[in-house]
Amino acid sequence: MAAAFRALRVLLGLFFLLAGAVKLSERLSADAHRQMQEQFVRFAEVFPLRDFGFAPSPGPYLTAVGAVEAAAGLLLAFGPQLLQEISNFVLSVVMIGAIYTLLALREPLAMCAPATLCLGLLLLLNVRGHAAPTKAKAE
Repeated sequence: MAAAFRALRVLLGLFFLLAGAVKLSERLSADAHRQMQEQFVRFAEVFPLRDFGFAPSPGPYLTAVGAVEAAAGLLLAFGPQLLQEISNFVLSVVMIGAIYTLLALREPLAMCAPATLCLGLLLLLNVRGHAAPTKAKAE
């Protein structure tokens, strides 16, 4: 079972690395990058901290989310356990933000499915994805 969770962790990390890379550069897919740029104009309008006076510009917002996803995805896939746990938490917060944003924009619930699935898998890894600590033998 540990191998299945390890594979899930690596695949999910690579998925986030790729998703972040698409947000950062148009080299992987110019169409996907352009679509992200258009969507982040709308996403910036409903940014959760906007009510507190922090309203990011769409371009830097896209870059920040892309960089966080790419770095945290890389650490989730290949980092040491402590950094895996931290990146899992960071990516979970990003997915909660994505779900909030889509709901605030009144997008169909089906649009929330990818972020919800990713959040569920991240939470599964957080709860069950690490080996149980070994117990010292009593002598």
